[in-house]
Amino acid sequence: MNGAGGVFADTGSGHDAPVPCIQPRMRPSAGSTTRKLLLAFGALVALFAAASGFALGRLSDIHEGSRTLREAGGRVRDALELATAVRDEYAHLAHTVILGNASHVRFHSEARARVEALTRKLWDQAQDAEERAWVADIRESGDALDRLYRESLLPAVLAKDQGAVTAAHGHALEKVNIIQARADALASRFDASIGRFEDHVAAVERASFRWALLFLGGATLFAAGVGVYIGNSVARPVARLSEGAARLSQGDLRTRIPEDDPGELGQLAAQFNRMMEAVRTHQEQWVQHEKLAGIGRLAAGVAHEINNPLGVILGYVRLLQRKAEGGLAEDLKVVEEEAMRCQDIVEGLLDLSRPGRGPLERVPLREACEDVVGRLREAARLGDVRVSVEGEAAAWVQPPRLRQVLLNLVKNAAEAAGEGGSVEVRIEAGGDGATSVAVSDSGPGMTPEERARLFEPFFTTKPTGTGLGLAVSQAIAEAHGGRIEADTGPLGGARFTLRLPPPTRAQEALS
Repeated sequence: MNGAGGVFADTGSGHDAPVPCIQPRMRPSAGSTTRKLLLAFGALVALFAAASGFALGRLSDIHEGSRTLREAGGRVRDALELATAVRDEYAHLAHTVILGNASHVRFHSEARARVEALTRKLWDQAQDAEERAWVADIRESGDALDRLYRESLLPAVLAKDQGAVTAAHGHALEKVNIIQARADALASRFDASIGRFEDHVAAVERASFRWALLFLGGATLFAAGVGVYIGNSVARPVARLSEGAARLSQGDLRTRIPEDDPGELGQLAAQFNRMMEAVRTHQEQWVQHEKLAGIGRLAAGVAHEINNPLGVILGYVRLLQRKAEGGLAEDLKVVEEEAMRCQDIVEGLLDLSRPGRGPLERVPLREACEDVVGRLREAARLGDVRVSVEGEAAAWVQPPRLRQVLLNLVKNAAEAAGEGGSVEVRIEAGGDGATSVAVSDSGPGMTPEERARLFEPFFTTKPTGTGLGLAVSQAIAEAHGGRIEADTGPLGGARFTLRLPPPTRAQEALS
């Protein structure tokens, strides 16, 4: 039987012992990694979209300015062509005077038609009242010039009336000068607008270049920031998980992954760590089960063979003790004690090999505890240790097995408490039909090294213990679907708590 207690230790496991269910505890996160990534990429896309929209807007401005420049250039060309057409019209008028015949009438009409077409075009292109007034002057002067040619100058030329020709030519020259002046004014006005539009387009180009550079530079820096963020919040935690999985594949079940990420990856790391703990616990339980199973198989094969010669040895020793005296009697007493100790070890091994299956009975736990305490008191195994039993509950168990566990726990506690110490047995009933019996002592407790091996077979802290008591007790508890837990009790020493499940689970475990 193991010696005194200690703080909490993992229980050993039989073959059918359930794996502890590790419930995930999802801690609240400061922010979702997915949401952060979506926001980061959304902001990056929005920034590039804004930059692209601004660039498109500036390109649209430049395109509009270029179109306006083309239109202004067209107006300048039209104004200059009008001036040229008016000079052509005057030239045909002059040729009529010089030649003194009607040979240039047709050419004059063609020039006149061209002047009228350009005049209408400039009227359509006029952008303000002043320009329209100038075009109106051109139209009025052109009409007057045409009438003057047809109604005055041409008849005077054909009539050889030199005075009338001179007068008509003078009036015609005045109209040509008016048209020429207005055409030049329009050309100057249109040329000035071209300069303004060129300045505007240049300013738009410069502003577009500066803003595009700013947007692209900012987007590049922001993209670099997003990359750093992804590296810190996604790539690095994923790398940690990958390293942890690699260590796990190499058999390192004590690997731990930092859980400092506040998002889903931090929660995943926490789940991974809990999974590792569960796997490690299950492996330790499986190893414990294999130890117990191996010991059980060994015990089943040799226990009876050992018990027979031990019985013969004890028989002869006791027979010789009746005749022995002095030193021989003391030697025989030592032989008897060692043989009985061997019998205790064999009985413990047999207990590990017994499956413990069978029918259950409803047992009042307080009555069972008081009966165990009474038997130990009668056998002088408690000395002057004060033992108290508190609480009421009943459990469905195999009575002999339950008494064996209670006997081990109370006897262990009394030995740990020592002379003048105290032992407290507290019985509690759970709301779901589960029950527990906690045995606390005032002893020194256990060290972490001892606690880690608490339920291992043949491990003991007592010089005369077999190291099978707690292992057997744990196996019996697990055969009932329960377990034994160890921690620090209210008396300052160890507390061993036998937890028994509801009747249905206990029956399932033993069926």
